[in-house]
Amino acid sequence: MFAIVEIAGLQYKVEQDQKLFVNRLKGDKGGKVSFDKVLLTVNGAITVGAPAVSGITVEAEILDHVKADKVIVFKKKRRKGYKVKNGHRQSLTQIQITGITGFEGAKKAEKPAKKTTKKADAEATESVE
Repeated sequence: MFAIVEIAGLQYKVEQDQKLFVNRLKGDKGGKVSFDKVLLTVNGAITVGAPAVSGITVEAEILDHVKADKVIVFKKKRRKGYKVKNGHRQSLTQIQITGITGFEGAKKAEKPAKKTTKKADAEATESVE
């Protein structure tokens, strides 16, 4: 059983008890977070959301806030004497997936019904009579 979930703007394939690094999340170490934008689930049958599967949530625990390895950014323009060396370390959060819940009765997200106005309702009843 796995799910594809959107976390901080990026999509991840997650399973039970999986550890992964995501972009920095709000919350303290040891805190619980849940993600409800589940795009696809596989639990014997494949359920694809349009755009998200309703009723399914992914629960996770924050293990640690860390920084990624340094990435060196070096810029140079030849024959101009221009050289700039810069570095960047991305802030990450390590999470562990504690569960994927809500499979009982989970269905695709349906599009909301069109809102009708009183005028449109009146015209519809007049045309029927």
